[in-house]
Amino acid sequence: MKKVQNGDTVVVNYTGRLEDGTVFDSSLTEGREPLKAQLGQGLLIKGFEDGLLEMNEGDKKTIEIEPTNAYGDINPEMIVEVPKEQIPEGVSVGDMLQAQGPMGPVNVRVAEIKEDVVIIDANHPLAGKKLIFDLELVTVE
Repeated sequence: MKKVQNGDTVVVNYTGRLEDGTVFDSSLTEGREPLKAQLGQGLLIKGFEDGLLEMNEGDKKTIEIEPTNAYGDINPEMIVEVPKEQIPEGVSVGDMLQAQGPMGPVNVRVAEIKEDVVIIDANHPLAGKKLIFDLELVTVE
């Protein structure tokens, strides 16, 4: 059996969850296919790729990924106050909006609504969180 190495294309089933058990993504959801990706291309988070290395076809394991090897720590500079009149009416805390950043459109989350301002957060929703993945390596190409 071939062990996974950097540059290999892998097909993997996975379930990602948070420390509290909340599932945030899974290839096992009905209608979804296993993830197929070439390692070393920067398409997957580092900790996910690292967790696949040295696995054999058919192997299953659980990995824990610290924020630094996932979506990073929360960057306070990406949490900003915006005048309320610049935000669409009827938004609620937790709503996702699209803002215009220096590099183009950016997805932001409404973090807090105050009297005159709205706090928006442009950090990735999984930033600052430890991620736990159950992996099953289907094939190595």
